[in-house]
Amino acid sequence: MKVVLPGGTGQVGTILDRALTAAGHEVTVLTRRPVQAHDLGWDGATLGRWAAAIDGCDAVINLAGRSVSCRYTAENLRAMMNSRVESTRAVGEAIAAAARPPRVWLQMSTATVYAHRFDAAHDEATGVIGGSEPGVPDYWAYSVEIAQNWERAQAEAQTPATRKVALRSAMVMSPDRGGVFDVLSRLVRLGLGGPVAGGAQYVSWIQDEDFVRAVEFLITRDDFEGPVNLASPSPVPHREFMRALRTAWGVPVALPATRWMAELGAFALRSDTELLLKSRRVVPGRLSAAGFDFMYPDWKKAATSLVRRARPVRAASGRSR
Repeated sequence: MKVVLPGGTGQVGTILDRALTAAGHEVTVLTRRPVQAHDLGWDGATLGRWAAAIDGCDAVINLAGRSVSCRYTAENLRAMMNSRVESTRAVGEAIAAAARPPRVWLQMSTATVYAHRFDAAHDEATGVIGGSEPGVPDYWAYSVEIAQNWERAQAEAQTPATRKVALRSAMVMSPDRGGVFDVLSRLVRLGLGGPVAGGAQYVSWIQDEDFVRAVEFLITRDDFEGPVNLASPSPVPHREFMRALRTAWGVPVALPATRWMAELGAFALRSDTELLLKSRRVVPGRLSAAGFDFMYPDWKKAATSLVRRARPVRAASGRSR
């Protein structure tokens, strides 16, 4: 199978590139900074010679967009919006112009599109889209708007021969350095992995191997179109999430953090507290109904597996310094 990964050099792209290549598929990565032999240069906004890679491929998995791991300034929020919408439109134009368009286009989206809530889980059929919740920062609504515009850009693309799926993904947990699991694990090992602001907010997540398997599942299932939640069926409150992570690392205690402490920590990490404080209680309604079998539906089991895989990664990194 020939697969094109626009924006495939980030954490999620690296996971997919590695897994699909190992499975024997021919992968082409579209990136602004080509380094590997299978990389092609693109600007993420306009048609170019890169479009030839899409003509005749089997699947496109578009992951392009500015990282959310940053301070949510007005400038950064605009960059998040523009990079996602422009790259999606460019991919749509390339598919529309292809003599042999791909049979499926998987477009990255985000579980952040759903409302901040504690009382019930969001699936694709009954989930509540966010943006008007009381008592949350105003700019959280812009994150929802980014997600909606991102999905709309794919939906409006004139690609009648190509099936389109929007991947409303929760946080992808992998042992790779620099990913969200690595950052949280570092906090745990420093004794700072306690609950934030009470820890009642839900964390939705998906283990990296299940993420890859879900993507492969959606490529092969011709009956899937539109939004699909990529998340474990067992979201957990933040305090339970961090407790299981501490147990996996063998760290018995950790300092809790108040909301203002989280603000300071996010500022120091050049990130934003929305990633910690928004309650994301998202479940994979459509995948579960279709019989998709998660290898890691339980966070305790997933955390133990990820820590086991992360230890040699950390050791190798330490030796390379």
